[in-house]
Amino acid sequence: MWTIAGASTEYTVAAAGDRIDLVAWGPHGVGDGPSPFAFHGRVQYMLPGDLAAVEYAPDGARPFLGADLAVAGQVLTWRFDSMTVDDGLAATFADEVTGLRVVLRWRFAPGTDVVERWAVVHNDGPSPVSLTRLGSAGFCVPTPSGADFSYLCGQWAQEFTPASTRLTRGRFSIGSAQGVTGHQFAPYLAVSNGDAVYGVGLAWTGSWEIVADVDAAGLTRVRVGRSLDGAPVTLAPGSSVTTPVAAGVYSADGLDGLARQWHAYQRVLAGDRLARTPKVIYNSWEATTFDVTAEGQLALADVAASLGVETFVVDDGWFVGRDDDHGGLGDWTPDPAKFPDGFGAFVSAVRSRGLEFGLWVEPEMVNPKSALYEAHPDWVCQADGRPLSTIRNQYLLDLGRTDVYEFVLSMLDNLLSAYPISYLKWDFNRPRTEADRSAADLDGAHVHNLYRILDHLRTAHPSVTIEGCAAGGARVDLAMAARTDVLWPSDNTAPLDRLRIQHGFLSAFAPHLMSSWVTDADGMFDERTRSLAFRFVLACAGVLGIGADITRWSAAQRTEAASWVARYKEIRELVTRGDLHRIGSPDEARCAVQYTLDDRVAVLAWNAGGLDGLDRVPARDIRLPLQGLDPKARYRAGEATYSGAHLMSVGLPVRWTPTHDADLIVLHVSGDE
Repeated sequence: MWTIAGASTEYTVAAAGDRIDLVAWGPHGVGDGPSPFAFHGRVQYMLPGDLAAVEYAPDGARPFLGADLAVAGQVLTWRFDSMTVDDGLAATFADEVTGLRVVLRWRFAPGTDVVERWAVVHNDGPSPVSLTRLGSAGFCVPTPSGADFSYLCGQWAQEFTPASTRLTRGRFSIGSAQGVTGHQFAPYLAVSNGDAVYGVGLAWTGSWEIVADVDAAGLTRVRVGRSLDGAPVTLAPGSSVTTPVAAGVYSADGLDGLARQWHAYQRVLAGDRLARTPKVIYNSWEATTFDVTAEGQLALADVAASLGVETFVVDDGWFVGRDDDHGGLGDWTPDPAKFPDGFGAFVSAVRSRGLEFGLWVEPEMVNPKSALYEAHPDWVCQADGRPLSTIRNQYLLDLGRTDVYEFVLSMLDNLLSAYPISYLKWDFNRPRTEADRSAADLDGAHVHNLYRILDHLRTAHPSVTIEGCAAGGARVDLAMAARTDVLWPSDNTAPLDRLRIQHGFLSAFAPHLMSSWVTDADGMFDERTRSLAFRFVLACAGVLGIGADITRWSAAQRTEAASWVARYKEIRELVTRGDLHRIGSPDEARCAVQYTLDDRVAVLAWNAGGLDGLDRVPARDIRLPLQGLDPKARYRAGEATYSGAHLMSVGLPVRWTPTHDADLIVLHVSGDE
């Protein structure tokens, strides 16, 4: 029996013949007693591995209720060889028939309660072995009365929609077969048994799956890993493959407590980059789309600088052949017609206004109408003899190829070296369709080279902030959270639509990752109007950006915007590093988020309901019950002072009117007795 410990939780496993089973998972000391995963009675018409809380199993040990590893042409079994204790645990298994050696790994991320798990599969045999299933881990949860699953689903412009389902028996699955994380589901699942919540996530940006089985004996087992989608991973003799990291976390504080655990983990993934102050950005896309000119961009930059913006990002349309979405992708040369004095002079002009400079790129894509495609039609993902399909008038480059990888790496290196670019918005606007299934791990090769490029940029250009985007939120996962500074949750920036998207995003991903813009967009799903203040308070809940055509804003709007930008700069450290509590939801009268750091609290609140407040009938203030405060301390907000006990038990009062539909309230611990 072996136990590893996190900040406040522990994870205990034990050898059971040729299996490693989970014994206990929960707060420190949870293993001091009988295991809730042990079962008694006979196993009827199945193998014990089908009912055991097995941590990882080949299909020969768990043939009926879902295994983690399988090979083509035969049933896989193995023997347990050894367990090594280092910064975590490493269990080794061997199969004499195929020559496979599998090493399972467990460790807690430093200072967190997130247990990271993965597997390394080695082929020590004389012949190639094709893996048809390649999971990262199986997480087990005791669910004697059934399991409640919470997850995030959606579509383009409606990502991160919270959903739930309950199973007393059966199977639940989510995933993506698109070669990208996808709009439809986030790689995140929470399992509640009524007493605690257990979360799982996956650090992978290709095709993936999360499958949960609720068995007859009160156990839910969640399999997490890559989806091979009918294309086996073949290991040559002497080669190996490492699975993506699967992450698991326990919380006794419900879904919101689970969210704070994920946020703390993602701050660890950010490392020392978290110490960098997130800059307020302006992005030109919604103002100019493809109509990019030096004159028009500088006019926007003038206004942006006056608002207190710190980084100016030129979006799509800056390179040759890019007058619409039919051409230019792949030809990453600034268009001399759009920048007649030279692109370098244009960048210098932006920077002379006190702004840092950023640029949009989509390195993995190519248009059929481009010099790159004309020179290298073989570089795109395709199946021999099959027609190519376009999405957004573009093809996907096969980044797994060495020549494509070297082209993309060189292009980005040259761009970042030639110009003082401090912000890179990396987009990905189409999933993979055609694929050569005979290729050796097309999905894995593409994703691994993506990671290699991002990791290289971190080392070679450490001052560059990278924003991950994929037609909105189709590339939001733990691997991207570790390799980018911010992530774009959705192309939908309409106020009430975006409120719902951000509410879901924050249930699994940290606010320092959440790029959020103020725009003039109308609602796509909820068309009710909201004020400029509402839009700013909403964007202040993450990393603040502005994407509207600010040259059209009135003087009053610009003055108000400058005030909000200044207020955001006062609280952005709380947003980046503070503990987050979500209060209510966009479907309730109460809708707010609370950030707490040391003795400061920021509350961002919105009226997501009707625009009432005419005071023609009696009414009482909406109360926002805050959390995690010192009940004996006194907190000051402007001229008002409250006890911590009052704020937590009664709540912070807010009152909405037709012209006041959002607020940002900062509280400080007061020295008053």
